[in-house]
Amino acid sequence: MLAILLSVASTVLVAKDFDDKECLDCHGVKGYAVPTGKTGHGPTRPLDLNYPAMQESVHGELQCTTCHTDIEKVPHKRETLGKVDCVSCHQDLEKARVKKKEEIKASRVGRIKQDTGGELDVVIQTVKYKNSIHANRKTKDNANCYSCHTAHYVYLSTDVRSLSHRENSPEMCGGCHEKALKEYNQSVHVIGVKRPWLGDSATCTDCHSSHEVIGSKVLAAHRLVTKNCGNCHEKEVSSYMSTTHGQLAWLGEDKVARCVDCHSGHKTHKKDNPLSMVNMANRLETCQECHEGANEGILLYRPHGNTSEFDKYPYMYITGKVMVAIVILVLLFFYSHSMLWFYREYKLRTIKWYTDNSRSIPYRVKPEKKHSDKHFQRFKWYWRLNHWVLVLSVMVLTLTGMSVLYADSEWSVYITSVLGGPSTFGLVHRLFGLLFLVAIFGHAIVILDRLIEKKHFEWFGPDSLLPRMKDWHDMKAQFKWFFGKGEQPRFDRWTYWEKFDYWAVYWGAVIIGISGVILWASPTLINYLPGWAFNVATIAHGVEAFLAVTTLFVVHFFNNHFRPSKFPLDTVMFCGSWDLEEFKEERPLEYERLLASGELEKHLVKPPTRFANIVHHMLGFTLLTIGILLLVLVMIGFSSKGIG
Repeated sequence: MLAILLSVASTVLVAKDFDDKECLDCHGVKGYAVPTGKTGHGPTRPLDLNYPAMQESVHGELQCTTCHTDIEKVPHKRETLGKVDCVSCHQDLEKARVKKKEEIKASRVGRIKQDTGGELDVVIQTVKYKNSIHANRKTKDNANCYSCHTAHYVYLSTDVRSLSHRENSPEMCGGCHEKALKEYNQSVHVIGVKRPWLGDSATCTDCHSSHEVIGSKVLAAHRLVTKNCGNCHEKEVSSYMSTTHGQLAWLGEDKVARCVDCHSGHKTHKKDNPLSMVNMANRLETCQECHEGANEGILLYRPHGNTSEFDKYPYMYITGKVMVAIVILVLLFFYSHSMLWFYREYKLRTIKWYTDNSRSIPYRVKPEKKHSDKHFQRFKWYWRLNHWVLVLSVMVLTLTGMSVLYADSEWSVYITSVLGGPSTFGLVHRLFGLLFLVAIFGHAIVILDRLIEKKHFEWFGPDSLLPRMKDWHDMKAQFKWFFGKGEQPRFDRWTYWEKFDYWAVYWGAVIIGISGVILWASPTLINYLPGWAFNVATIAHGVEAFLAVTTLFVVHFFNNHFRPSKFPLDTVMFCGSWDLEEFKEERPLEYERLLASGELEKHLVKPPTRFANIVHHMLGFTLLTIGILLLVLVMIGFSSKGIG
């Protein structure tokens, strides 16, 4: 390391013909100082140097002129000297290391961090300092390198002699931040510094970092401090980030509670301390700072509640376990269903043989579909429009909702900032949530109205979407077919998996709708519902949304588009019709019933034009691509946080 530093100096500095001994003739004299007053009187500025102590520091093997580059002779005049440029020198260390292409081992000047590709730690910290608020030269008397590390006695931060040692940092930072130090000295966090026998606790650098110090009012500071709080309070930060408070605050919403809003920044006390903001005697007043007029019901809200401690949070525990159990059972069943279906259809591909050099080799080909010049109209235009409204609303809800559920994911932070921040996201989410509910329940109202008009409608007949015994028998026969134990069942107008899709939407609409309205109207409902109701609503809303994403964009896509007999796309929901031959194959019982009754002709239409078919495929592939991308983003969030 010393070789590198000296090589940097040799390429930048003018060689000097004197050594440290000449400097020490003056600066080595204890008590050496110069007056600061204009007339030579007044306070003095000490300029003496404890040379043995400096030699024990990380800069101990350097010459005075390595840092004081503008000294050409001794003695020198004070007016001719400039400030030492620590930043440029530290950055040049890395340039020299790369230039020489040699592996640098840990030394007294800098350490290598393996997770940064070998980049010197001292260089990394220098870059962080340059981006920090302390590097802003427009701020009067702002901190520079030697404000925190001293000018000559620079020790590693792990050395108790270092001014930047974590236990020394309060006094060091307090030199400028006097008010913060006074508050800190009265907080619970001072225990580890003042009374180490009571245990360790946080100091300034633990919360604000050493070099990434950011202005306290900016979003980045909140994220940094929240993250650093988690180094000690991992469980509390994890639960906080699962609440609306934590998620929206991370994304930049300034009207929700952050750590410092409830626990104070520097005056943090234990909750049983009468001075604590979260002491039961003070908690209502603390909550009312944001929730004006809130009554004592808000005290039942659990800002750090979780789904793993029944004795503390029974309602959250039960809700979480039930919802997660539903997710596991549904996904386990239908993912297995999809994989077995894929395997069975793949195995049914026709085996053909070709001969090459007297060798016969089998290979599988997909059976060719039969086509006709007639189409069977399966969906009218208004049902297709309703489906479009559902598709668009679900995709927008997925983007905005999952961005909040996985708020601390990089993709979520980026998308939220690009699209206008959490306030805009919230408005869009609620508008499309209303659109989704209107489409769902509007559809239900129309269906019920038509059914009431049909006096002879068979509620459990072939045209009904209500589950019936045939669905159960069809599902059993389908599984037998999966394993080659029987023939594939002959389906009527609606299959058992289509009915599941249909009613799952209503189940989801009820759960997501009710919980969403509770969260939306929380400023008003907080005076009528117990606080834990909002914890339960948050869990139900997020887990049900996750289930919707992982079924719609996997199972629904597979059933309708990705299984071998449909791949790569079924356009029936775009054009509204099936080729008649495809209809015969997919719904043989309905075809035979309509043919026998003479009503088949009423449902036959012309095939879509070539141009229309191109448009339908473009729209279909676009939606499939968007859905898969949304699924990937959700899986990225799930991999680091789970369901939430």
